[in-house]
Amino acid sequence: MQTRDYIIMEDLYGAHNYHPLDVVISRAKGIWMWDVEGKKYLDFLSAYSAVNQGHCHPRIVKTLQKQAKKLTLTSRAFRNDQWPLLAKELCDLTGFEQVLPMNSGAEAVETALKIARKWAYLKKGVPQDQAEIIACANNFHGRTITVISFSTEPLYRQDFGPFTPGFKIIPFGDASALEAAITPNTAAFLVEPIQAEAGILIPPDGFLKKAREICKQNNVLFIADEIQTGLGRVGRLFACEYEGIKPDMMVIGKSLGGGCYPISAVLSTRNIMEVIKPGQHGSTFGGNPLACAVAREALRVIQEENLVKNAEEKGAYFLERLKTIKSRWIKEVRGRGLLIGIELWPEAGGARRFCEELMKEGLLCKETHDHVIRFAPPLIISKRELDWAFKRIKRVFKRLEKS
Repeated sequence: MQTRDYIIMEDLYGAHNYHPLDVVISRAKGIWMWDVEGKKYLDFLSAYSAVNQGHCHPRIVKTLQKQAKKLTLTSRAFRNDQWPLLAKELCDLTGFEQVLPMNSGAEAVETALKIARKWAYLKKGVPQDQAEIIACANNFHGRTITVISFSTEPLYRQDFGPFTPGFKIIPFGDASALEAAITPNTAAFLVEPIQAEAGILIPPDGFLKKAREICKQNNVLFIADEIQTGLGRVGRLFACEYEGIKPDMMVIGKSLGGGCYPISAVLSTRNIMEVIKPGQHGSTFGGNPLACAVAREALRVIQEENLVKNAEEKGAYFLERLKTIKSRWIKEVRGRGLLIGIELWPEAGGARRFCEELMKEGLLCKETHDHVIRFAPPLIISKRELDWAFKRIKRVFKRLEKS
């Protein structure tokens, strides 16, 4: 079967909830991917940062295979020998005291919201069913009904109501608005340290630190969604480290599974986590031994292969190179580490056409919010490979400059 055959089959039998580029990938290794015709591409998306360690990392694959032959699932009805080890290793790595495992990022966000509400009732004394949670405009925390209830993107909400109440929205990066929005019923403030899906939006310097202080002064939980920005992507283990803050709760996922198996987690203190009792929350697959074994190796790879430092150094280098591109279509180039966005002027005709041209050049990336090209290669990428990508990016902008 050829590319066109797969596309026709997918469009006929698969629900149309995605608009992928018309490339059909059949295998991948490290930073490279190959389509069904054998054409080679450089992956500049990393499955939305879920493949920080590179595709099919041999250590992670070996761990997956070894564990799959021993034990894959017990549910949490019984204990297994991998989950306690992952829990301890995550706490040792992050400085938190307890972990609650889930599978997807959205599940972990929902878990954090449930914990925050329960904490508000049991610990803060908020009247029952009156807890409020503050989020930011342009946020992206997942696709569940509750999560889209506090989205400001009409496309994510249209025809999916009625929505879950109990949320307030403030402008991203506005500490004064956060302070003004807090009431005695406020349970938590949920924020992405960098809004990736919104177009690589970086808040003003000092915002996260100020927001953390405001939350502490008002007995409000500060919840950081580090699903996309965490585990080295932005040149720090976690994006919150840029301002030297530690959240009350942190949500992680994506590359926690090394691109091999889905796993996510909520991390917090014992004092906060203890509000959840047996039977009040759970997941059949959450904390399964296969996922935990994979996550343990995925974390070791990040640390032992110095991927955080590589993201910092290579990201700074690539960001500066991108800023040298002269094009009437480019409004701004911004990013941290290897999470970089090129925002285009509306007159450019949308970012997708640029992504389609880059695909022809052997570089795979994806538009976000219509006018931003997102670059997020695996953190194992080298300077030479970035130069290879830069040549093609520059060539595409030069070609489309005439259109």
